[in-house]
Amino acid sequence: MQLTDFGATLGFAFSVTGPIFMIVFLGAWFKQLKLINDNFIHVASRLVFTVTLPLLLFISIVKTDLQQVLNLELLWLGVAGTLMCFMVLSLVAPWVVNNPRDRGVFVQGSFRSNLGIIGLAFCVNSYGEAGLAAASVFMAALTLLYNVLSVYTLNQSLHDDRGNNLVSVLVGVVKNPLILGILAALLVSYAGLPVPGVLLETGEYFARLTLPLALLCIGGTLSAQGLRQSSGVAAWAIAAKLVLTPLLLVLTAYALGVRGMDLGILFLMVASPTAAASYVMVQAMRGNTVLAANIVVGSTLLSLLTVSLGLALLKSAGWV
Repeated sequence: MQLTDFGATLGFAFSVTGPIFMIVFLGAWFKQLKLINDNFIHVASRLVFTVTLPLLLFISIVKTDLQQVLNLELLWLGVAGTLMCFMVLSLVAPWVVNNPRDRGVFVQGSFRSNLGIIGLAFCVNSYGEAGLAAASVFMAALTLLYNVLSVYTLNQSLHDDRGNNLVSVLVGVVKNPLILGILAALLVSYAGLPVPGVLLETGEYFARLTLPLALLCIGGTLSAQGLRQSSGVAAWAIAAKLVLTPLLLVLTAYALGVRGMDLGILFLMVASPTAAASYVMVQAMRGNTVLAANIVVGSTLLSLLTVSLGLALLKSAGWV
């Protein structure tokens, strides 16, 4: 791996994460200027959670030909690896998070990758259209799993009175707007139902609101005091998200014989920073939004280094 190659990878990573951080910091600045307030953050987060993000997921799946790009081995590794990491993180959470209500936020922030924005961008840059197609199906499967696991762990920690009620947890999963959007898209795609162009274009207008609104809300939630209060838990979550989780999945995949583009896509997707949707979900479920925002911002900033370094090491070793 030449230094110029690593520099190009680092430059691309910054070109993807840099604009995201600009919007986050603008959110913090707008809050200081009183252009946005707590009520705006609450309403906008709810709009993203219930309308724009489900539409974004629906449209991205409907526009993908699932049968042509289906890679069962890659999907199996992503699903099995995510479940393995989720179980490990759930067991570790009581040891590193003192407040029981923050444990679900920690677990979600430690495994939930930003697949639809940063992950896909990395895959397109590395593998072109072939990488985009394979990563889109991977994203569809893992996004569904991410939301099921996120609703489950947040319900467990935020609703102690219902934590052991399996029916209540399942109801919370089924009613989740993100899961409903994914299931509707899979049904439409599988049945081959046409989506009218005017509806698709209208949905895309709403879907484009997702990223800027979510990131502005994250920036508006950030505070120096909150960062100090949750820095320990956030640091553990960021380390798990950017180092431990991708390391565990990549080594497992390599041991099973996965090489080349498949291993590269797996790494780029799971090594992506914590999804902004994790903050939106915590906000909607009235959890610790400051902790969730700190995990998203911290992991996005540090992913500049970890993703670039990880990709350079994998390429130098001849694994991808």
